[in-house]
Amino acid sequence: MIRALSAAATGLEAQQTKIANIANDLANVNTDGYKRTTTEFQDLMYETVKQPGGALGSGSQTPVGIQIGMGVKIGAAHKHFEPGPAKMTYNPFDLMIEGPGFFQVQTPQGETAFTRSGAFHVDSQGILQLSNGSKLNPQIVIPHNAMNVVISTSGEVRATIPGTGEAVLGQIQVADFANQQGLMAMGEGLYKASQASGAPIQGLPGENGLGPLQQGALEGSNVNVANSMVDMITTQRAYEMGTKVMGVADQMLAATVNVK
Repeated sequence: MIRALSAAATGLEAQQTKIANIANDLANVNTDGYKRTTTEFQDLMYETVKQPGGALGSGSQTPVGIQIGMGVKIGAAHKHFEPGPAKMTYNPFDLMIEGPGFFQVQTPQGETAFTRSGAFHVDSQGILQLSNGSKLNPQIVIPHNAMNVVISTSGEVRATIPGTGEAVLGQIQVADFANQQGLMAMGEGLYKASQASGAPIQGLPGENGLGPLQQGALEGSNVNVANSMVDMITTQRAYEMGTKVMGVADQMLAATVNVK
């Protein structure tokens, strides 16, 4: 009975972790560039009472064994980076990558980070940056008198400067990774590279498999509310079953203890 209680407890803990991830997904259903999380389960070690194929005597072997499981654990919880829906804003500094790739930014702490959120703004010096202060890298500076800022699908930034005419202000680059699911989430829509993700592979938008840019649009969250609600109900039912198993095991244990 103690083994049943322990195994059921691991199930409750695992389902709690999954419901926490579902709650986080639903909380970020309107967060630009947010990527949903998938939770994977793995069974724990087994106690082998009888080895499969063990000798039974007279040269025969048992075709099956006896193994008792110890419960379940969370094997992985990783992001899915399929594109979210396009949201047209018509803001010249809102950018969306139509396909693979990340914007590379430098955080206020000096770290290099990557994001799918392209809601850029111009600071007092004309530098393109996110609302959290992370600056686009390489930096793009928009002069205060610039007019008709146009960002091409390949990332070239052009504007009309009074008295000068049209000028190229810079080139936006994007980066991708061999294993996107190996990226570490930092919050605020930012990710950083890890040994699992590999080093960033930089290039121009629209080239070498990287997605082109769309000006005046943002990528919405890729959370599917209907699917998340179904997962939430399934997880709730699994949690309830775990509590019932613990109740039954506790009753059986009490019955055993009270045997006279």
